[in-house]
Amino acid sequence: MNALCKRALDFIAAAFGIAILSPVMLVTALIIRWKMGAPIFFRQVRPGYRARSFMMLKFRTMTVGDTAATHLSDVERLTPVGLFLRRFSLDELPQLWNVLKGEMSLVGPRPLLMEYLGRYTPEQSRRHNVKPGITGWAQVHGRQDVLFSRRLAMDVWYVDHQSFWLDLKILWPTLTRILRGRGVRSGQDVREVDDLGLHPAGRNQENTHD
Repeated sequence: MNALCKRALDFIAAAFGIAILSPVMLVTALIIRWKMGAPIFFRQVRPGYRARSFMMLKFRTMTVGDTAATHLSDVERLTPVGLFLRRFSLDELPQLWNVLKGEMSLVGPRPLLMEYLGRYTPEQSRRHNVKPGITGWAQVHGRQDVLFSRRLAMDVWYVDHQSFWLDLKILWPTLTRILRGRGVRSGQDVREVDDLGLHPAGRNQENTHD
């Protein structure tokens, strides 16, 4: 897909999405503040296009501070509100701002952790030849149940085959799964699918459902 065309579509879709979904995002933010306190957003540096870092946004779904002690698992830190947000992918809505700013695309390889960069093979590193996406080829072909080696291979496959029609083919099942509340297993230990040894053992972060 032509880069300018893809960027134009991303910008228009993100701006439209923010305008339409702003009431939903406002209500979500208020509920998080009421039920979970501050902060409302989860911010984390992730690698973007050409592995350049950017600050990715999500709505917070886990406890923080003293209640987020390192001995607690992600399942224990996940709140009832967070569980609902993850089920319908509402926690991902702030990433529309990342798309609007040009840091992400609607479709592309999911931005993983900065710590993974030095552990990729040259072939796997090609996943950063495009902007990261809110959804991607791997997310509609198993998402959390896919082993990391297979997931990275699918990311590279998308880089080599990206097109307008492929993006539509990815967006449609993504939307249907969100509306049905399917495809997310909250509180998953990422080590269950990390067959490459990428993830630091014992690390608790709000990223296990990517």
